[in-house]
Amino acid sequence: MLSFYLIWSLSYLLLLAWLARFWPAKSQKEGQGQLGEITLLIPFRNEIRNAGKLAKSLIHLSKSTVQILLVDDHSEDESFIFLSEALKDYPNIRLVRSPRPGKKAAVEFGVSLARTELIVCSDADCSWSDFWLPSMVLPFQDPGIQFVAGPVLVQASPAFLSQFQQWDWGSILLLTQAGFAKQNPLMCSGANIAYRKSAFAGVEGYAGNRHFSSGDDEFLLKKMVERYGAASCVYLTHTDSLVFTTPEENWKALLRQRVRWAGKWRAKGSLSNGIAAGLVFVIQMLWIGSFGLLWLGLHGVLVFVFVWGIKFLGEKLALGKVLSSFKVYPGWFSLMKTTFAHPFYALAVGLGAIGGKFTWKGRQNARSVNLESEI
Repeated sequence: MLSFYLIWSLSYLLLLAWLARFWPAKSQKEGQGQLGEITLLIPFRNEIRNAGKLAKSLIHLSKSTVQILLVDDHSEDESFIFLSEALKDYPNIRLVRSPRPGKKAAVEFGVSLARTELIVCSDADCSWSDFWLPSMVLPFQDPGIQFVAGPVLVQASPAFLSQFQQWDWGSILLLTQAGFAKQNPLMCSGANIAYRKSAFAGVEGYAGNRHFSSGDDEFLLKKMVERYGAASCVYLTHTDSLVFTTPEENWKALLRQRVRWAGKWRAKGSLSNGIAAGLVFVIQMLWIGSFGLLWLGLHGVLVFVFVWGIKFLGEKLALGKVLSSFKVYPGWFSLMKTTFAHPFYALAVGLGAIGGKFTWKGRQNARSVNLESEI
């Protein structure tokens, strides 16, 4: 057992080093495209908490030629009313209500209303820089590009939970970039994607997976890859393309969010996604199992300290490379706590995903509406 964990910890370090190879050493500024004819599409549901900040951000964007579409996914709070009043004097901002429930239905309705070929999507709890939209449309100067994904990080906060989420997002970004670099994209975030309207129509939108309550981003990515090839989809890693999202306020909300995301992996039925999900789960179980070393006397304790030290070192080098490229520095002490907490958190997410039940913005996934027969 001692030898196994010595070999395992060094193997984990090599795995992280291999993944880190795919992340640029510095944040790459790749230039900006011309804004011209594009639509910014933001579906939302029950976002009254973020409505004021969102309105200010959109008013700032409204000074450009961007067409902005806000699609209400049957909100049960005052967010639609608030946004309608706050944005009524801005003709290039349009608020509509989705005729059918669900985020995918809201996105499809928004795409159908868009009058431009290029569509950029984000979420109502996000913020971005003035350079975000130009950086997201730049790759479309290549006519072969159909889909662009960009990085997402949670906003900085002194609280450990927020810093934990920053490190966790760092791992997500690292795996995302590795997948795109290997021409086998596994994931992306719907909070920061762009695509051609014609390509969305070419893959028939969310046909075939509308009944799943999550996955509006990764299902679409997979369909784009299958239809147009992996080279048609790109992932941006420079600071201009970064979107910040609001961190979850407590552990319960974070686990609910991640269980919802994990449900997409099980639903895809993809061998590569299944292997990746299984590998992540096995890795976390191995780390938790290492606590058994503490019952093997002094040698066991020393090996325990060594393997967790290697884990911390590897994650500091790999995830630190990702976060520092965006000038995000959560601090080494928060990483030390994250290093120990993350395997138990991942195990809880995995078990929750097996159960398959979660609540998102007042909806139980068990009550997800099957829209296939309605389209």
